[in-house]
Amino acid sequence: MRIERKIQVMGVELVSPSSPLANFLPIKRTGNTIYVAGHLPLIPNGDLIFPGKVGGQVSVEQAYDAARQATINCLASIKESIGDLDYITQVIKLLVMINATPEFERHFIVANGASDLLVELYGNIGQHSRSAVGMSSLPRGSCVEVEMIVEVSD
Repeated sequence: MRIERKIQVMGVELVSPSSPLANFLPIKRTGNTIYVAGHLPLIPNGDLIFPGKVGGQVSVEQAYDAARQATINCLASIKESIGDLDYITQVIKLLVMINATPEFERHFIVANGASDLLVELYGNIGQHSRSAVGMSSLPRGSCVEVEMIVEVSD
């Protein structure tokens, strides 16, 4: 519960994720590895924050915050699956997809919204490899979507 206390101190609310609207699992565990499906930056009331294209309607700062929120939602799904976020022993990989205009080139800054949160919460075990890629669109017009791979203890 140490990580969840940190999250509360940050003023962040972990909300139970809604069921997927398509044919996939939000979490798939194999051994000690958890694959987290793409999560959008939904806030507790279910609204999407900062819809639109980064470099267009959405600023880099807004997209950074959206990547952070999407990562919080990934953590909420992990918590629902394993019960306690302290069981994460290693954040392995992030994929941060950015709905961006063709000329946008600062994907790495947007993806730092996810990375900075994980390192803030977990320190060294929150450090990870990462891909930050531009997309022509994302579900519901979201500006970002985040996937994670983590290792957990038994």
